[in-house]
Amino acid sequence: MPKDYARTDRVAEQIQRELAELVRLEVKDPRVRMVTLTGVEVTRDYGHAKVFYTTLEGASDKVQQGLERAAGFLRSQLAHAMKLRITPQLHFVYDASVERGIHLSQLIEQAVASDHPSPKN
Repeated sequence: MPKDYARTDRVAEQIQRELAELVRLEVKDPRVRMVTLTGVEVTRDYGHAKVFYTTLEGASDKVQQGLERAAGFLRSQLAHAMKLRITPQLHFVYDASVERGIHLSQLIEQAVASDHPSPKN
């Protein structure tokens, strides 16, 4: 693997840690209160970053709007926290993998339960 690939991974992980703290402590928007950042993908030129998030309520336009509204503030705070030549533009994307995982677990549990009939009294 190219050497710079590992750097983009490290930068993405650091961005995720910094943004999680900023969302938790600095963002006052109530729409963004119960957001969990699940991952960050940074382009090779560090110009853009996809920030994946999930919420307890599921996908919501209000949460997406709140994050997009806070993107400029988060980017400026990120620039102060991290010493990068270019601070990436933040693009927020809802991560449905948690919901898919829960749904698959429920399907597996149902299949196992149907394979083993309950004992008769």
